[in-house]
Amino acid sequence: MPQDRISALGLDVGRKRMGVAGCDGTGLISTGITTIKRTSFQQDIAQLQTIVQERQVQILVVGLPYCINGSIGFQGREVQRYAQRLSRAFELPLEYIDERLTSVEAEEMLKAANISPSQNKGLIDRKAAALILQQWLDKRREKILSL
Repeated sequence: MPQDRISALGLDVGRKRMGVAGCDGTGLISTGITTIKRTSFQQDIAQLQTIVQERQVQILVVGLPYCINGSIGFQGREVQRYAQRLSRAFELPLEYIDERLTSVEAEEMLKAANISPSQNKGLIDRKAAALILQQWLDKRREKILSL
């Protein structure tokens, strides 16, 4: 069964930085693209614009920081507001993925590769964005395969 091509952008939104990840056209593998240092919403849009156009992005996948009990707290609501503004600005659909522990997992990956997490915050954000997008891609693939 031929799989539709997909171009999704995974975002790990933080107060200071935003990790950005993309996927191959088949929707199998996500990779970190860049880390954006957040200054203003307009600057964030300007930096994302090129990526969205070059990659012909069809959907934004944003990591949502749920609380440990599964509720959406202050930080989660902030991320939702920001993501909805991005969605409107780019006129793209938006989906959320539970991002609990993705940054911890990204740090562990760096440590395993003998890279200092404290010296590479941007790399952690990029890897976390790739993990968020990979989770979404895997769920999407499971849905397609179960049809």
